[in-house]
Amino acid sequence: MASDINSERNSEEDLVLAWSGRWTLAHRILAVNVLTLALVGLAFLYLDSYRNRLEKERVQKVAAQAEMAATALSTVAPDRHDELLARLSKQNKTRIRIYGSDGSLKLDSWQLVGPTYRLRDPAMQRWNKDVARALDRGFNAIVGEKNDEDFVEPAVDRANAWEEVAAAMRTGAIQTEIRLAPELTPVFSAAAPVGDGTTLLVTDNDRSFTRTVRKQRRSLLVALAVVTGLSVLLSLFLARTIVQPLRRIAFAAHRVRLGRAREVRVPRLPSRRDEIGLLARSVSDMSQSLRHRIDNIEAFAADVTHELKNPLASLRSAVDSLDRIDDPALKRQLIDVIRQDVLRLDRLIGDIGEAARTDAELARARFEPVDLGELIGNLVSSWETRRETGNVRIAFARPRRASAIVMGEPGRLARAIDNLIDNAISFSPPSGLVEIAATHVGDEIRIRIDDEGPGVPPESREAIFNRFHSVRPGAENFGRHSGLGLAIARAIVEGHDGEIDVADRDDAPSGARFTISLKAADRA
Repeated sequence: MASDINSERNSEEDLVLAWSGRWTLAHRILAVNVLTLALVGLAFLYLDSYRNRLEKERVQKVAAQAEMAATALSTVAPDRHDELLARLSKQNKTRIRIYGSDGSLKLDSWQLVGPTYRLRDPAMQRWNKDVARALDRGFNAIVGEKNDEDFVEPAVDRANAWEEVAAAMRTGAIQTEIRLAPELTPVFSAAAPVGDGTTLLVTDNDRSFTRTVRKQRRSLLVALAVVTGLSVLLSLFLARTIVQPLRRIAFAAHRVRLGRAREVRVPRLPSRRDEIGLLARSVSDMSQSLRHRIDNIEAFAADVTHELKNPLASLRSAVDSLDRIDDPALKRQLIDVIRQDVLRLDRLIGDIGEAARTDAELARARFEPVDLGELIGNLVSSWETRRETGNVRIAFARPRRASAIVMGEPGRLARAIDNLIDNAISFSPPSGLVEIAATHVGDEIRIRIDDEGPGVPPESREAIFNRFHSVRPGAENFGRHSGLGLAIARAIVEGHDGEIDVADRDDAPSGARFTISLKAADRA
């Protein structure tokens, strides 16, 4: 498996189908199958049509022979009927019988010249004839052809033993019939009135008809065998175009499972517009997303380690120094340092847990309509009730009820906005004002949070959203902020397919403006 997985044959050229266009796999598989079935169906239709046309020609031939014989008999003297009948029978390889008006047999050409055709016994023929007859029956069953009745010479040869003769006597018109000899060759017969009250019957066991139809069938079977071979080759080619890229994608997925995400290169197949191309791009995007997530996790773990070391080192130093210092004032200072480090660690651990849970919780969350006006109003009331703003004032321009609704997870959205309010308060000067507004603009809901602090330099506007990035005011209480608040806010907003950015205020001498843009919920 390892040699296959690490194979250098990683080119996408052998996986690309330049001819496929926008044909999906279902279309291609269906086309191959339908093509074969259509050709088989057309072959059966053609052979059935050919046989019916040939059968019609042979019936017309026998009818013409019967009409010609009846006409000839009506123009010659009765004493010459035997001679004429014998000549016509021998010439056309047929048997000609004449029945009187009373239905009795008057003349029979075989009594004059002997048999002109012979009905063969199937039991005396070779096995290949049995196969040919089985194919005949199978073909008739497929096309729905009704089998003709068997040809049997009557025990008493009279006119009423032949349906076509009786019909010709009644109607005075030529009547035809097709029957099958024991070996399934057709016997064509035609009855025609002579004009002197007698009726003529011509029968012909036309074996050439069966040979012609079977020869045509053999040709079609050869053609179908060629078509089937081509269909098999096309199917194998189609299977190759499916199996090869799937195998490559499976190897890539296997390497991801082994934890080698950075080494995986999944072919994207941009030129393929079928399901294989869609799967390749999806797996490629998935592996890149997984690689990005692994990188983030590793970076996050490194950042956590670094951030925890500072308060732990300060805490260890303060604890070690307590045993060596007797001055009560210095001990109180050290205890205060320990208390601040513990607070910082507690805040840091809480925010680290919050940051680690954010992506997972958003992936499992079921979004629901959230009225941002009501949600922000509750947050502002909570800040004012807790009196954690110092002497910083908060002004919220509450939007009209139900005019700022988005689809989201209320708790997560509240945490993101709360972090931005906390950030604005911490950077506001004494007696400063934090202004909050939520407006419906186009198909978006925009939340604006303005402070009166120093603002954010352009070169730092992206960095402030990184984890553990924190540049606090000099008077900021140590340990109050972990540097994760803005990172958590961005993760939550992006998890709601929104955007967050920061700029300078354009309506005040100084201050930062944070803006959250979220897609507005569809109104019912």
